[in-house]
Amino acid sequence: PPARPDSTRMPDAASGGRLVEEGDCDVRATPASTFNIAVSLLGYDAGILVDAHTPALPFKPGYADWLPAWRATTDPTSWIRNSTVWYAQQVTSRLGLDGLQSYLQRFDYGNRDLSGGVTDAWIGSSLQISAREQAAFLRKIVKRELGLHPHAYDMTETLLRLPALPNGWDVYAKTGTAVLDQPKGAQDPPRSYGWFVGWARKDGRTIVFARLTLDRQHPERAAGPLLKEAFLRELPSRLDAL
Repeated sequence: PPARPDSTRMPDAASGGRLVEEGDCDVRATPASTFNIAVSLLGYDAGILVDAHTPALPFKPGYADWLPAWRATTDPTSWIRNSTVWYAQQVTSRLGLDGLQSYLQRFDYGNRDLSGGVTDAWIGSSLQISAREQAAFLRKIVKRELGLHPHAYDMTETLLRLPALPNGWDVYAKTGTAVLDQPKGAQDPPRSYGWFVGWARKDGRTIVFARLTLDRQHPERAAGPLLKEAFLRELPSRLDAL
């Protein structure tokens, strides 16, 4: 049977030393909304995105509108908070396929396969990434090794910032959720991939984390946010142990 995609990788950002590795960190899955980290970096670097609230783009009929929060004018801050699919699609389509491909090559992002299209490759489609590859990409962001304008790193960190942990670590992270297609006539509830990826910083030390799960238990709740809650509960004690 294929390896069950349930993995966690936590390297030290500076050294790359492996602090935590659980499960098969080489199993690839769709990045889903964790791809917004890449879209933020390239969007600010290319000048498509300007600051935390510019551009504010109006919702238009025909845009992805699966969630009520998406049916509204959206800016970079609300895009990241709500994982608004159509906003990322506006950024990638303005960049174009060649531009997006060149950034993915520079980022060494997963399998770098955009055959699923400039607006859809990362949504349960051709673009796939593993926990190991996510962690490697995040380390390059933290170390600013992607050859991007400093503003792109600054703004991406601003957008990804979560409330500080009780033990004083600052956390920057993004969820991702992708429901797997069910075979016709299947009786089981649909399964979904949940991602939670990012980094935590305290006293000059940064630890990167990439967690992937395949969730069956909670068909009524998105796997990514559910994973985020569980991971953030255990993260303070995990970080203190490292």
